[in-house]
Amino acid sequence: MPEYLAPGVYIEEKSFRARSIEGVGTSVAAIVGPTRTGPFRGKPEVVTSFAEFERIYGDLEDLQFAASITQLNYTALAARAFFDNGGKQLFVSRVVKDVNSSNPSGDGSSAVRASRISADTKLKFQSRFPGKVGNYVLELHWQDSENLFSIAATTAPVDGEELFLEASEVPKEVRVVAGDLEAGKFPLSIKARVRRNGANYDVLSGEIKDKDDVVVALTRLVIAQLPTATSKVSRIQLRTPASGKLQAGVAVELRLSAVTDLSNVSGLAHWGSLKVLKGQLKLDAGGKLSLLSIPVAQNAGVLADIDFPISALAALPGNVSALLVRRNFDLDVLRIADIDKLRKGASGEIVYRVGGLSTSAIADDSLGKKLLDKPGTRDAQLTQPIACTVANDADVFALLHALFDADALNNPHPVNGPRYLIELQNGSDGDIPESGDYAGEIHDKDGNTGLATFEQVEDISIVMTPAAAALDTAKHLAVVIEMQKHCKRMQYRVGVVDSEANMSISEIRDFKSNLDDTRLALYYPWVVTSDPTGQRDSLSLPPGGFIAGVYANTDVSRGVHKAPANEVVLGALHFEQDINRFQQELLNPNGINCLRSMPGRGHRVWGARTTSSDPEWKYVNVRRYFLFLERSIDKSTQWAVFEPNGEALWASIRISIEDFLYNEWVNGHLLGPTPKHAYFVRCDRSTMTQNDLDNGRLVCEVGVAALKPAEFVIFRIGQKTADA
Repeated sequence: MPEYLAPGVYIEEKSFRARSIEGVGTSVAAIVGPTRTGPFRGKPEVVTSFAEFERIYGDLEDLQFAASITQLNYTALAARAFFDNGGKQLFVSRVVKDVNSSNPSGDGSSAVRASRISADTKLKFQSRFPGKVGNYVLELHWQDSENLFSIAATTAPVDGEELFLEASEVPKEVRVVAGDLEAGKFPLSIKARVRRNGANYDVLSGEIKDKDDVVVALTRLVIAQLPTATSKVSRIQLRTPASGKLQAGVAVELRLSAVTDLSNVSGLAHWGSLKVLKGQLKLDAGGKLSLLSIPVAQNAGVLADIDFPISALAALPGNVSALLVRRNFDLDVLRIADIDKLRKGASGEIVYRVGGLSTSAIADDSLGKKLLDKPGTRDAQLTQPIACTVANDADVFALLHALFDADALNNPHPVNGPRYLIELQNGSDGDIPESGDYAGEIHDKDGNTGLATFEQVEDISIVMTPAAAALDTAKHLAVVIEMQKHCKRMQYRVGVVDSEANMSISEIRDFKSNLDDTRLALYYPWVVTSDPTGQRDSLSLPPGGFIAGVYANTDVSRGVHKAPANEVVLGALHFEQDINRFQQELLNPNGINCLRSMPGRGHRVWGARTTSSDPEWKYVNVRRYFLFLERSIDKSTQWAVFEPNGEALWASIRISIEDFLYNEWVNGHLLGPTPKHAYFVRCDRSTMTQNDLDNGRLVCEVGVAALKPAEFVIFRIGQKTADA
């Protein structure tokens, strides 16, 4: 109570209204099942579109389980069907076999993370999530432009200067000095690095092709006029690395390709990319690099220049610590089924890109710090596909060796340079998950798994497990029972139960005989739809994803009081079985909701019953509407806890609930011509004894006349006499 001590005017705010009750959402769904990739421990992530689902949990491609079992990606296909049929929010819990035995990275489950370790074990790339899709290919893009400078040449080169020449229409003045190519083969396509040598030009590296795409081995060109309108000539210059100049007397490492005898080579070369490690150079006091030693190389008899950018050098002052002249690069994570296609120049699908990496082992932009197994941001935790581990004793030399020794595919292009690809291997989807994996576990430290992850989310109203319908009947039923227990535990949820593929009428009736619950609804048969991957003409899918989308769309467009039936199943070509009226007469009384193709009306949901034998709760919309009312009142009356339990509190609660139910009646969600017929609210001495009050209990009774669907529309028609 406020204190009034000094004389004056006091202004106080006071509410004279009863607290309002806001209706909760009922269209949020949750799905449990195996996916191509993604996390499976901790709080599940909500996705609001199928594109977002793909970004986190992978695409629609088939799953490759152990024992060479290929299975449709039912979870992803059901998620797509959910959004196609009007769903807006979907929580996803990925499961793998033995998920409860695994750590957050998946180690311990039957599924395996793809990985690649360098020969010296200094560097390890690994997919962050288990699964065969983790067999990514990593492509390194070296940022040579950091230390190489290219400008368009406007004058012919002086003697000894190098130029980079690109030309599609070489002028007629170009003549061949060495080689036997006829003049009639012109124009040529030229892409090469050349150096002026007196009156001629040496081809240092490059490709010269005739119009028939025949590679011609030329060693010298005579170029009479540079530049021309049909050629592009660039002057390549070296600039000082950002990390500083090399020190005199320092030995540096050099990577070369296709060289044999370089004993007479000295001077500073400044073009190309790092290739296979071949020897050492030494920077003398005059600033020239001298060859120290080099072994015999691959191609005997071929002379070549020393090709490397200065940014690739790592210097060691004396025998102390490494003075790093870093090399920066970008890294693409590619998904491609056949790596040979990459070797032949295919681009592959880029699923992730990391820019601004460096060969430093300790800097903030190093691989080990930018590709953590446990990233710091939530988005990276969900979508970053790979992680990298760098050994504690790795220096820049070890890191460079590891990167280049891991995999350098394709022969280096003389101008464009090599393509550096690192293939992750041995990723596996493991065995097919079963009921224990779907049920999951509660783990305070590592995070929950399976259905248990949804216990951390309040908003979920619909639960489905479509991939479980592909199991045999006993295992499928075990998963359904786990979903049943979850819905009962969480109180305000219903589960969509899928029939199995190609079930007969007797089989689906036998399956239903195992279920009797107000929070479960069974749908039959499977839906035949087009294959979004294009691999097949059509697919047969469990109905769960389609039905959950119909639930969500009906809740938004009409309301949860409306039965989610007589609605079109979007995406359906037809159903596995063509159920007729007489067959449904056997199924509908048993609580089996049929999907039927109606002549002239498309493919529709033609049932709205729960699996319960209790006639009071036999309709899905009645069960879900009461769950909506219960949760809305539960959530909006939390303020009453620990309030003084007296007449004022009782009256406030009565008014709040009556206002809420009156709004429901006005909107046509309750049965009755007047509010008095539609509902009642009691909260007074008639609902509470003194014992209740002494034990801190407030008891409020609410009665509601719910609308039931017009399942059987009957018109009675007879003859009448046309008398006056």
